[in-house]
Amino acid sequence: MSESLEKQKLKPNKRKVEMTEVEWEIMRIVWDKEPCAAGTVQEELARLKKLHSGSPGKAYSTIKTTMDRMVEKGFLQIEKVRNLQLFKSCISEVDAKHREFRKMLKRAFDGALTPMMQFLIEHEGISKDEASQLRELVQRSEEKSEK
Repeated sequence: MSESLEKQKLKPNKRKVEMTEVEWEIMRIVWDKEPCAAGTVQEELARLKKLHSGSPGKAYSTIKTTMDRMVEKGFLQIEKVRNLQLFKSCISEVDAKHREFRKMLKRAFDGALTPMMQFLIEHEGISKDEASQLRELVQRSEEKSEK
């Protein structure tokens, strides 16, 4: 593969592509351990799966294929070190969470934060500690906006 074609393949995809549940699981591991090989991700997924459900994880080939597709989607990039492929994220955890949150907020609450918070409080319930933390966050936000 030519160098320019390889660089082009590693550029993040600017389309708004959504991550699947499995891709989220993979990204959490990559963010924590990057740069990392697909084998590292497969081992960690297997460890977590066994810990939570007692069942074995997915095969290496399945994880590697998924990660290669994530490169095509622009979530990951490949850094080659000799014959080893190391994967690095192309999107930060904050950016990924922001995109996911905005999608949910728009879909479920027409993009409005107040109805979402009201729903969480009324239907999901929050502890006294969580309510106190929310009050502190709101107060800090108000102080920032006054400056």
